[in-house]
Amino acid sequence: MKTVYLIANGDLRTSANQKCQEAQAAMEKQVTQAIEREGWKVKRAHPYDPKKKHGFIDSQKYGMEVFRDIPADAPLVVAEAVWQYSHHVLHGLISHRGPILTVANWSGTWPGLVGMLNLNGSLTKAGVKYSTIWSEDFKDEFFKKALRSWLAKGAIKHDTSHVRPLSKVKIPSAVAKLARTFAAKLKHDKAIMGVFDEGCMGMYNAIIPDELLNKTGVYKERLSQSSLFAKMLTVPDAEAQAVFDWFKKKGVKFQFGPNEEEDLTEAQVLQQCKMYIAALRIADDFGCGTVGIQYQQGLKDLAPASDLVEGTLNNVDRPPVAREGSKELLFKGEALPHFNEVDECAGLDGYITYKLWRELGFPPENTLHDLRWGRQYTGKSNGSQLDAYVWVFLISGAAPPEHFIGGWKGVSSERQPAMYFRLGGGTVKGISKPGWIVWSRVYVEAGKLRFDTGLAEVVKLPQEETEERWRLTTPQWPIMHAVLQGISRDQMMARHKSNHIQVAYAPDKAGAKKALLAKAATMQALGLEVFVCGDI
Repeated sequence: MKTVYLIANGDLRTSANQKCQEAQAAMEKQVTQAIEREGWKVKRAHPYDPKKKHGFIDSQKYGMEVFRDIPADAPLVVAEAVWQYSHHVLHGLISHRGPILTVANWSGTWPGLVGMLNLNGSLTKAGVKYSTIWSEDFKDEFFKKALRSWLAKGAIKHDTSHVRPLSKVKIPSAVAKLARTFAAKLKHDKAIMGVFDEGCMGMYNAIIPDELLNKTGVYKERLSQSSLFAKMLTVPDAEAQAVFDWFKKKGVKFQFGPNEEEDLTEAQVLQQCKMYIAALRIADDFGCGTVGIQYQQGLKDLAPASDLVEGTLNNVDRPPVAREGSKELLFKGEALPHFNEVDECAGLDGYITYKLWRELGFPPENTLHDLRWGRQYTGKSNGSQLDAYVWVFLISGAAPPEHFIGGWKGVSSERQPAMYFRLGGGTVKGISKPGWIVWSRVYVEAGKLRFDTGLAEVVKLPQEETEERWRLTTPQWPIMHAVLQGISRDQMMARHKSNHIQVAYAPDKAGAKKALLAKAATMQALGLEVFVCGDI
């Protein structure tokens, strides 16, 4: 029998791998059965480790050991039911000569879809040929047809007819002029992107090569998370308390408990307040127009999670912070756009969005989310009937409260899950308000910066539906219910080159279309290849 080799990439954190092992094993069983039904044999390229209590590739070192024993020309499946660190396996996939298939289960729980999209984006940037597919049970015709194609031809062709180059889209002359003027000013004035350590969680797709980024007028200031922690140590307790008091006065509901290991505590939040102050002061010192904190590696062993900090930085209405030793307020009346998980593609997008939305007179707050999961919804939505595929956009807490129903009063700060965040820290949890958004993604392909964008409507679902979607994903994190315009589930998955998606509100649908065209034209003027997706 012909043999397909299968690998399972995982997290660096043992606790996460152990907790996700059961879901991964169940998914692998389904994938293996599906391949065997087509007359092929599946060989798992690395065993379950009884000492570690999981069967994932959990480091780049181990990944290299595994790939040494995989025949270079063999068909290879990367099966993902969990979040994964792409660099654990990227080296082997870059040098592998046989056909590669990335597979995920259609579930938001751990989440494999997000992990697979990150790996896909990384492979795309690296110029590696691969195919990709997803399924709820691996028995549906869409999956079976795609699998047969890959086994027979080593490739799968998906429908991406929803994508068209910007040259095929009519842009009003006034919008085009605004975009040209904005882009020329950015290239002339230039801007600094503060990067607190690159390469979070092996997200190779999230690193923009300097030679590509600099052409847009944006330059990196490479900062160290150790400097951020050191600056936190200089922040007086009284200043952290003032930020905490501001949150409470605004109506933020902190879900405190007595146990540091499992609950959110006031001590954790006060440390987050110091990180918030430190981030603003460092950004001011270096002249950063946008910053990204990696957190996940290094800083996670020293301080609580950065998500409360990130969501607050992204909001225009935020606690005031003065320059150290002065009464002069930093970034007065402005947000400091933050790109979560130091995703530089989101950082470039977020900074341009913030400044351009200011030019348009729109609220400038924007954020990335994970393209986490979705399902069909039929029922009431904000007083009317809705029958649509509603995506779950979800991120670990970095969304600005301006996006939420109720603003700051709609924020619940809950402890980050211990399996990922050992030292805790609060999130900025809320439900995104109904309205129209522009979504987008900057990515690297064929050695170029590219940009996809489209429209979506954020809908309000009944509370019980929202609660169930939270339960099926991560209930501590902010959620957005999004209906993509003119794009099916499978079209979106086939095209999107990242685990992250950038979102920004507009006043209405007409405003969203204007903003989309303005940003698309701006990105083109900055040298990016631009594509419009779906209906606008």
